[in-house]
Amino acid sequence: MKRDSRLSSVLHALLHMAEQEGPLTSETLAQCMHTNPVVVRRTMGLLREVGIVRSAKGHTGGWTIAADLKSVTLRQLHEALGEPAVFAIGNRNETPECLVEQSVNSVLDDAFAEAEALLLQRFENVTLADLAGEFARRHAQWRSERTLS
Repeated sequence: MKRDSRLSSVLHALLHMAEQEGPLTSETLAQCMHTNPVVVRRTMGLLREVGIVRSAKGHTGGWTIAADLKSVTLRQLHEALGEPAVFAIGNRNETPECLVEQSVNSVLDDAFAEAEALLLQRFENVTLADLAGEFARRHAQWRSERTLS
């Protein structure tokens, strides 16, 4: 199944950026995101348009977070990325002539809309600060376990 992983990749990159004191280049972020620097620039450009990140050119330039982590929600990031489809599943044919397929589409459309609304509502309640806190907790636990062994 083909999945859109831009949100997950962006979250990964933003958490790395939150841990850094200075800017991160597109090349460095591309390594974190396992993608091409051009994809990073295009994706981060979408976030720059809504004020979540900023960029600086030059030898010491790169990408930094411009917004307060507590104020940026997963919903905002999802919207900034162009609101990609939440689910990779869908109707076989969007405008079928068959009454059976119309019935199937109707039920599936309702279920998809309900599930998407629930997920997007949850996205409104999760911030970058929440994710950074979860990372900090896991990192501290990992370091603790590593020193015990």
